[in-house]
Amino acid sequence: MRIVRSIAELREARAALGALAFVPTMGNLHAGHVSLVALARTRAPRVAVSIFVNRLQFAPSEDFERYPRTFEDDCARLRAAGVDLLFAPDETVLYPQPQTYIVQPPAIAEELEGAFRPRFFHGVATVVLKLFNCVQPQVAAFGMKDYQQLMIVRNMTAQFDLPIEILAGETVREPDGLAMSSRNNYLSAAERAEAPRLHAQLAMVRDAIRGGVRDVEALARGAAQALHGAGWTPDYVSVRRRADLAVASDADGPGRLVVLGAAKLGATRLIDNLEI
Repeated sequence: MRIVRSIAELREARAALGALAFVPTMGNLHAGHVSLVALARTRAPRVAVSIFVNRLQFAPSEDFERYPRTFEDDCARLRAAGVDLLFAPDETVLYPQPQTYIVQPPAIAEELEGAFRPRFFHGVATVVLKLFNCVQPQVAAFGMKDYQQLMIVRNMTAQFDLPIEILAGETVREPDGLAMSSRNNYLSAAERAEAPRLHAQLAMVRDAIRGGVRDVEALARGAAQALHGAGWTPDYVSVRRRADLAVASDADGPGRLVVLGAAKLGATRLIDNLEI
């Protein structure tokens, strides 16, 4: 695996690789990231990964400075997964001057995650577009755990006519159902034991809708109340249409829906979703 730090090095290395699949990450890698590498390899003979903790998508009150950075361990994982190229720039490489040109995502970016993390998707869309321009892949893989992010990146790629196929990787879970996430490292032992409750509540909503319940607002409200009663601070539980994340209506059949949730457990904010 070749590691490059500058855009000039990246482009020199990229020229020799031919068709390329790409997995952008912020590091602190786990089995979910490795699964995206495997998915990417099904579409291209070579795989590139980036590690970059993107300041643009963190609010001043969020965890940019303490976000886990485990570069040596990450490199070992990527080598074992057969990654060909790792792009690991620092901020002076991707943002040599203040990034005053920012991608403006659509209105859905102000809902769900966007309602609680203002301008989060502006930062995500901007860095993804910039990484796409640097790496120039034919394929890029994103995890379904970040469902809203996946939809925004996919639609941005289509609207800008970028010649990149966006792949969606299934959420990889711990045996107790907890979605793998770098932020799980923040959980205390007691919080880690409690953390699967978010997935369990979303599964109850999914199963009720599959069973014929159509009052999706009541189901979502009940799940949020159950989390609150167990000591969580819910930001949202919401049933949406998969296609555009619009609020679900009674006319939407189960096969067109997704239930999404985000809540704080102690100081750690967890997100999850389940397609219905």
